Amino acid sequence: MAEFEYKKRIADTILERKLKSSGAVLVTGPKWCGKTTTSEQQAQSINYVSDPMHLSRNQILAETNINALLEGAKPTLLDEWQVIPQLWDAVRFAVDHSKGVGQFIMTGSAVPPDDEQQQKIHHTGTGRITTMTMRPMSLWESGDSTGEVSLRALFGDPGKPIFGEPRLTLDDIAFLICRGGWPIATTLEREYALETAFAYYKAVTETDISRIDGIKRSATRTKRLMRSLARHQGTQATLTAIRADMAANDTDSLDIDTISSYIEALKKIFVIEDMEAWNPNLRSKAVIRTADTRYFVDSSIATTALGIGPADLVKDLNTMGLLFETMAVRDLRVYAEALDGDVFHYRDSNGLECDAVIHLRNGSYGLVEIKLGGSSLIDDGAATLNKFASTLDIDRMRAPSFKLILTAVGNLAYRRPDGIYVVPIGCLKD
Repeated sequence: MAEFEYKKRIADTILERKLKSSGAVLVTGPKWCGKTTTSEQQAQSINYVSDPMHLSRNQILAETNINALLEGAKPTLLDEWQVIPQLWDAVRFAVDHSKGVGQFIMTGSAVPPDDEQQQKIHHTGTGRITTMTMRPMSLWESGDSTGEVSLRALFGDPGKPIFGEPRLTLDDIAFLICRGGWPIATTLEREYALETAFAYYKAVTETDISRIDGIKRSATRTKRLMRSLARHQGTQATLTAIRADMAANDTDSLDIDTISSYIEALKKIFVIEDMEAWNPNLRSKAVIRTADTRYFVDSSIATTALGIGPADLVKDLNTMGLLFETMAVRDLRVYAEALDGDVFHYRDSNGLECDAVIHLRNGSYGLVEIKLGGSSLIDDGAATLNKFASTLDIDRMRAPSFKLILTAVGNLAYRRPDGIYVVPIGCLKD
């Protein structure tokens, strides 16, 4: 069996920093995104809680001597801790009484599965357990981006010239949208790399969505919901709109509560990661739309749900543009996490939108429009960014650190005469 070399992750640095400032770190995110492997790089001892060889033993110890599950050189990794929810309080207590940092790493691809299990957690862990989110790999982490343009540098030195030459063609981008950022897929030849996303989708629809809380959910209905969500990537589609989209192919009764239950289950296993609205100070009287924008955690989930591949995307650039946005948002989220930031969207009652606002903890922010590429779309994106920036009340808040058009393809990364950056995604890093 071939062994794969570990590819460094942006999360490595984040986890190291958090271990130096907190007693325990909870690493969350979708299955197969690399949480365990990344955590193993810094753990000194490991308890694979859900390992079938030891699960019965671990469950008995949870009831009789839970501290035995915490033993080992520190930091100790408790992988898939949520299988034994009592571990949360045990870790919190151990951290509280030792007064030390960097003692535990806890990983989980789901929240504790049901109300009965949730009731076994009695304390929040505030001040003892800090959280970080991992996602599938960005293009910089997978080696597909040159990394010639750094978001950190754009925040640190606004207005600086940039230069970059991406290696990616439109066909490459279409493949990467479908392959996704699953670590194992990034090590495989192209003819095999797409299989990871199909396997992930199959596991979610046939097993994981029901296993999360013990409620039996239809695989067929889950697939219809995920297909509908795939068609609504990057929109604020309501549950009513999703219901109408699904109802055409669902002969059973379908109510909003059922759809909501399915969506919440997908969020609990980190398949869905919707984007919150940004709420700036405005000069205009526009009403800010607060509905979340719908996204999967990885673009490959959407292409798999729709049953399409790279060739289909190249033939349908409208669909490719929507799903490129999902991939771009994934990368921006990974990069923003490294900068102590979050990614939001903006939309108001006047129809003005901004695809992504990267907002850092120190108050700095950058405005991003996401486009496939081409001079016409780039000009449209620039007009949107300038119009949006003009509505911000910079007497009451900072001016944006930068305005950026993130493209799928392009020969160069450069700064336009109006100060707006144009950066192909194949040049970007944190």
